[in-house]
Amino acid sequence: MTVHDGLWSAMEVAGRSTLLPVGPALGVVMAVLALVGTAVAAVGRLGYGPAVLRSGVRAAVQLALVSVVIAAITRSIPLTLAFVVLMYGVAARVAGRRITTGRAVWWAAVPIGVATAPVVLMLVATGLVPPRGLTMIPIAGILIGGALTATTLAGRRAMDELAHRRGEVEAALSIGLTDRDAALEICRPHAATALIPALDQTRTVGLVTLPGAFVGMLLGGASPVAAGAVQLFVLIALLAVEAVAIVLTIELVARGRFGHPVTIAVAGTARPPRAERRRRQRKDQPAR
Repeated sequence: MTVHDGLWSAMEVAGRSTLLPVGPALGVVMAVLALVGTAVAAVGRLGYGPAVLRSGVRAAVQLALVSVVIAAITRSIPLTLAFVVLMYGVAARVAGRRITTGRAVWWAAVPIGVATAPVVLMLVATGLVPPRGLTMIPIAGILIGGALTATTLAGRRAMDELAHRRGEVEAALSIGLTDRDAALEICRPHAATALIPALDQTRTVGLVTLPGAFVGMLLGGASPVAAGAVQLFVLIALLAVEAVAIVLTIELVARGRFGHPVTIAVAGTARPPRAERRRRQRKDQPAR
């Protein structure tokens, strides 16, 4: 069984076997877990308590909607491509908003697109992934999601590093380095650690974790060999995609596309979490 045959057969029969029975008990358990996560985040003063609950509710709504949409569009190549473009646009906006504000958020579309598009096109051109909705959407979603995570982590870490090490940025400029070179010297080592989650996932697969593609194919009736081949393909593709996304994100930060590196260093304008920004806004408001 080839990789694309395994993907297709697994997705064809996925509805006939499930890891978790869909019913009231599943809904209750998920609701309890969401409330526990919200309570722990609130008690621990992480600043993301309400965000945990909102994210859970949003995920449930989005997955319900996307299930209906995918069932309707998988037999149409134009609609499938439109859905992939929609995923790409949402990923770019989410990553950009985690890094900066204003129109500069759309620069996050560059690393995500440049990292993901060539891999997807290569897979389709070589026949490894057939041009069908049931295969293109999951593969594109996995790769875009990996690029989203890598771009967000690299961008946030690079911006934070420039803001926190402003003295070193000024010192690098004082010895003749350009703005770009000074920013790279300071932010690249820390931002590069955004690749660590993908490396750890690849190193520990089969020993610590059994990722979703592997488990899903087994539940769908594929052989362990075919499931392992697909999972290996996904992990290697993610390493390539995330490495490209991280390099491009660091370069964009150094070139000032998310904010001028010198301004970031001097003013400390790395974007704080939403909860922290709200606390600062309330603190700055005059008492009534």
